[in-house]
Amino acid sequence: MSDIIIAIDGHSATGKSSTAKKVAKHLGYIYLDSGAMYRATTLYFLNNKIILASIDQIQKALNKIDIEFRKDKNGLPLTFLNGKNVEDKIRTMEISSKVSGVSAIKAVRVAMVEQQRKLGEHKGIVMDGRDIGSVVFPNAELKIFMTASANVRAERRQKELAEKGQTVPFKEILKNVVDRDEQDSTRKESPLIKVDDAIEIDNSNMSFEEQVNQIIELAESKITADV
Repeated sequence: MSDIIIAIDGHSATGKSSTAKKVAKHLGYIYLDSGAMYRATTLYFLNNKIILASIDQIQKALNKIDIEFRKDKNGLPLTFLNGKNVEDKIRTMEISSKVSGVSAIKAVRVAMVEQQRKLGEHKGIVMDGRDIGSVVFPNAELKIFMTASANVRAERRQKELAEKGQTVPFKEILKNVVDRDEQDSTRKESPLIKVDDAIEIDNSNMSFEEQVNQIIELAESKITADV
């Protein structure tokens, strides 16, 4: 029995992060939230008025960004940017509407991928994002691609925001979901794709528990298999 790397990619609002956290906890693995890293970087760029067309400004900013994950009292990961808890700030619609543009910048992706690969050197990790199986960990033992209809994903995002006290019209959220799909799939740097050896899971009509259990079963099969 040996530890593996589990790469979970897919569209926005498919529950990738929640699923990855649950799978990691069940397996006793470390959860790495790549999306949170790009969101934290986007937050830093916004707060410091970084011009996205300026490579010089971007590179200088990246050299000042330190992202880490700490656990809360329930063992769930919190995102810290330069020592400050920014978990709530990076989940707003403002960040959601701008993160695709920031994550499409080559220098940003290079910096984040470097950090992610270092964190995964010893395996025993679950990471979700949009280019984990294709770019960050192309040799991951288990690759998952999660998807769902745009309407279902928009409904989920609206509910998530409402639980945080944010009231956003459904049409606005749906447009954001569709726009992000287009941006993520057509960007030049590390576009969102389903690699050939990834297992697709359409969770439009699945419960959260069902999708988690399916991935756990796939993972345990890989972990116990003879290499």
